[in-house]
Amino acid sequence: MSTTTVVSDPTSPLEQHNISRVFWRYAIPSIAAMLVNGVYQIADGIFIGHYIGSVGLAAIGMAWPVIYVIAGLGLMIGMGSGSLISIARGARSSGQQASQILWHALALMLTMGVLGAGFLLLFANDLVLLQGADSATLAMAQAYIFPFIWGAPITILAAAMPILIRNDEQPKLATILMIVGASLNIVLDYVLIGVYGLGLQGAAVATIIAQSCVCLLGLGYFTLRSTALLPLQQAQFSYKLLGQISLLGSSSLVMYLYTSFVFALHNRLFMEYGGTITVGAFAIVGYLMALYYLIAEGIGEGVQPPASYFYGANMQAKIRQLMTLATKVVIGVGIGWMLLLNGMPEIMIGLFNSDDATLVAEAKTGIRLHLFAMFLDGFIVLATMYFMAVNQGSKALAISVANMLIQLPFLFLLPQYLGLTGVWLALPISTVLLSCVVMPLVWRDLHRNQSVINKVQACTQAH
Repeated sequence: MSTTTVVSDPTSPLEQHNISRVFWRYAIPSIAAMLVNGVYQIADGIFIGHYIGSVGLAAIGMAWPVIYVIAGLGLMIGMGSGSLISIARGARSSGQQASQILWHALALMLTMGVLGAGFLLLFANDLVLLQGADSATLAMAQAYIFPFIWGAPITILAAAMPILIRNDEQPKLATILMIVGASLNIVLDYVLIGVYGLGLQGAAVATIIAQSCVCLLGLGYFTLRSTALLPLQQAQFSYKLLGQISLLGSSSLVMYLYTSFVFALHNRLFMEYGGTITVGAFAIVGYLMALYYLIAEGIGEGVQPPASYFYGANMQAKIRQLMTLATKVVIGVGIGWMLLLNGMPEIMIGLFNSDDATLVAEAKTGIRLHLFAMFLDGFIVLATMYFMAVNQGSKALAISVANMLIQLPFLFLLPQYLGLTGVWLALPISTVLLSCVVMPLVWRDLHRNQSVINKVQACTQAH
């Protein structure tokens, strides 16, 4: 770690306020933005569950692992470039460097949008079939995926734009942007699904239109408003900078790939050991878990800008205080949500479907077995964001990859001995084991960083 002395900037809100105020200043808008962003998929699930039923839920549950890959590309670019922008500011680098990062991020988004569209066109059907889809489920999944083929660049831009705006020290504006998009999505879901009966295709079109609104407003912010990231006229292309953005944000992409892969594998096993009803129940359980997962991810993304700033400014003690507070919040919220779901499962499941008794019973089983360790999964998300924020992309990537790989043996072995119960239990058991490794890893890194700063201060006082 660099021990370069950095001149403090007393005008920055990050240095004017205590850690608690800094944390909540970024965490609350970020959590709100993530929850609002989650409305895109959750609103689709609510309308589809009530208007179409378990088959529709199963179809969208099989389509989402495919679409998630595209959204993950946007998050990768947003988090990677956002972290670099905050680090540059913390190190008091010139505004031109931030402009260069933004230009490269935009170019990368458009490139990945074209590649993402090609990916969906070539592989989407096969990926749905690999999950065990029958003819009815496949047809509905195809109807949902098709609009995202031409809308892939929009999905990527919409995922990244609020992150970039937040790292331009406008967290409230980023949240407002997401609220506008989510509100439009809900209205369009009702119109296209409930009124016109367009089913899953209507849900996808509603999402794309709402994301387009987010993209236009976000691009308008950077082109029409005078911000710290402007001017952008003197950008110089750099493959190295593209690589930095991609590497630093790669753990976010891997998290989405992990989610896609694990959901797809679960869908396959649930079709094999259960059926369409079980896959529909898994979709409901996934939506309920996503509500907490989005909060955990929002906390992690809220920690990223100040942590990156403190890292660039060599303020290690503040990073440690920030992570301690964030960990308490992530774990506390996770435990509270788990207790709430187990205390009133019928009410929570009823958000998506309350008419199908078999579906409700299966979803209750999933809540009890599948979600008991989700608060630890939230900490793993936070740990990944921490290492990304302090420019240790390789560790963040390793955690994300391990989070995916550790589940494979459990998904292979447990169903053979426990049947359907084994499929439900694979995720929480693997999460418990991985957290036993990640927690000491984060603690040692924070402790080592604090030791470095203490030694530097001692040497300075001695001289």
